[in-house]
Amino acid sequence: MAAWTAAARQAANLSRFSASKSVSSTKQGALLIQRRGLAGGGDHHGPPKVNFWQDPMSPSKWKEEHFVIVSLTGWGLAFYGAYKLFTKEKKEKKEEKVGDGSH
Repeated sequence: MAAWTAAARQAANLSRFSASKSVSSTKQGALLIQRRGLAGGGDHHGPPKVNFWQDPMSPSKWKEEHFVIVSLTGWGLAFYGAYKLFTKEKKEKKEEKVGDGSH
């Protein structure tokens, strides 16, 4: 079955190229454009995805790009908080003696 399909595709491509030689250059570009085939977004499986602000307590329902943004922001905040926690400068209490009021 796969060999037959490959042969049919090859024959279609050969006929497309041979036909394009006799057609004007504007039509030639239109003949060589590849069709998208099954790449359309028509069939959706599962529950519909929502924006993260519409259902913030259910990450499984979020759109994929919103999940990525929120999770990367969370990890960034976690690393920044850990950095600030462990690199905190120790403040020494320096008591400066203020000079006597007599000049």
